[in-house]
Amino acid sequence: MRTFLAVATGLPTILLTAALVVMVCFWFLVAAGFTTAHSFDADLDLRPWGMGGVPVTIAVSSLTVLAWSLSVGGTLVLVAFTSPGPATGLLRMVVPVLALLAAWRMTRLLVRPLHRLFPDEPGLPGLGRTRDRDHWDDLDRAA
Repeated sequence: MRTFLAVATGLPTILLTAALVVMVCFWFLVAAGFTTAHSFDADLDLRPWGMGGVPVTIAVSSLTVLAWSLSVGGTLVLVAFTSPGPATGLLRMVVPVLALLAAWRMTRLLVRPLHRLFPDEPGLPGLGRTRDRDHWDDLDRAA
């Protein structure tokens, strides 16, 4: 347990741990009714990142949980199977970056089937109708 806490609160994983704490606090506020899961939808479009079709809060929460889990897990494996040294120190800096990239790919895969649950969200190109396409179709019919 001591190793787990040291990894979760050590550099550079502490950055993902802080993001996880912020995300958990946000979802507590949603559960208490102080805000909604759609609070940030107007602020950020995740379609260019391949994560459109669901509320931003769900996509970013998934990304955060996956990145944190992969980072902590990868660092724990690194600590368990390598001896301390400069190479291990460099690898510990690379693990969170690789975890974030892997989490992004996994989040993209997770969002694809979830977009059907949120029909009002702008979706991924080629995955059904979206508000943007409906809007442009309405403008074409009006012209």
